[in-house]
Amino acid sequence: MPATKGFSIETLGPCLWDSPINLPDTGSFTSDNDLMALKPNLTTLLDQVRRGDEPEAFEVGGPREKIFFEPDKVKAAILTCGGLCPGLNSVIRAVVMQLWHRYGCRYIEGIKGGYQGLAKEKADHFVGLTPDDVEEIHTQGGTILGTSRGSPPTEEIADSLIAKGINIVFAIGGDGTMRGAAALNKELQRRGEKVAIVGIPKTIDNDIPWVRRTFGFETAVSIAVESVKAAHVEAESVHNGIGLVKLMGRESGYIAANATLASGDVNFCLVPEVDFDLGGPRGLLSALEKRLSAREHAVIVIAEGAGQKFFENDQRRETDASGNIKLGDIGTYLRDKIREHFKNRNIPMTLKYIDPSYLIRAHCGNAGDQLFCARLAQNAVHAAMAGKTGMLVGFWHGRMTHVPFHAISGRQRINPAGELWFNVLESTGQPSHLSS
Repeated sequence: MPATKGFSIETLGPCLWDSPINLPDTGSFTSDNDLMALKPNLTTLLDQVRRGDEPEAFEVGGPREKIFFEPDKVKAAILTCGGLCPGLNSVIRAVVMQLWHRYGCRYIEGIKGGYQGLAKEKADHFVGLTPDDVEEIHTQGGTILGTSRGSPPTEEIADSLIAKGINIVFAIGGDGTMRGAAALNKELQRRGEKVAIVGIPKTIDNDIPWVRRTFGFETAVSIAVESVKAAHVEAESVHNGIGLVKLMGRESGYIAANATLASGDVNFCLVPEVDFDLGGPRGLLSALEKRLSAREHAVIVIAEGAGQKFFENDQRRETDASGNIKLGDIGTYLRDKIREHFKNRNIPMTLKYIDPSYLIRAHCGNAGDQLFCARLAQNAVHAAMAGKTGMLVGFWHGRMTHVPFHAISGRQRINPAGELWFNVLESTGQPSHLSS
């Protein structure tokens, strides 16, 4: 039984080759019939069965006993796109090691500069990769392949790959990268080319739908906690001290929320999913004033995408190469508004502002992320070698899964009525509504 209800995975054709991977017995391989329920809660599953409904499910990742590609004929390419994120080099390394040592593939190319490296005039932006080339790169931040935003025409990308004889592409990036990979997959299929396109989801914000965790997120939260602790020390060390920390999160406040919970030092957590006002009797500034009156210090964590309504009238707002609206700087905006408020009310206070965004982005992955990067990469290689295409490797309730590109739309966001946000409110003690 294949994955169900919109989660079926495309394949390039029948798998006729025996896998070169040596496992203890054939039962150790993963079958396409091994599925992970979208909603694995037992009560939900039983209700669906009683109604005669087929539960929605993902195909589970893992090595297949039969594969589509003959390993010594494989020509694989790896590219990284979008912003930097802890673990990019770890994923590159793990893909190369898995292809080389487990499947015996000897032709592996890195594409310099993301999709831009596949533009017609940059067709020489390929660099050969071997285990020796990537042996130590997981200890470095950034990406040895370079990155870029935006993309040349899909037809040009397809032309460059075909000219090189590439038959597997690993696209490492966020939602924009996955949209590009989906378009590339369609174009190659239209041409009748047997090329596997497999995505490895990279978003430091942890906001890709149907993927519970993306690489780099754990490292981001860990470093963010250090910034929060520094803000707390600064705030506690003076009378009416305020520590303000801006963290990443364009549309989803997962880093801010998790850093808040992990540190235990935050009094106000502001995320894109939950509206707030500055003024008025129930706004943030009033609540902050009450906090200082009671405790003489406060720590505020704000995600970069929170409070964007304050910039709606800014005619200078532009989009980046990926089509994302450039955000107003809510960190400095809030910093200045807080200072202005307390100055106007003749209340002395000291505010320290911390923005660790680029420090986080440029860091290498921590131990947890290194392990997770390896799992994602290994399962991406298993999927590609089995001829899976038009998909990314997901993570759902502890299992690696296959998620079709067409199922990825919108953003995974914090549910203001859900457990995570309730835990944040319990931890901070902030009002459930900071609006007047």
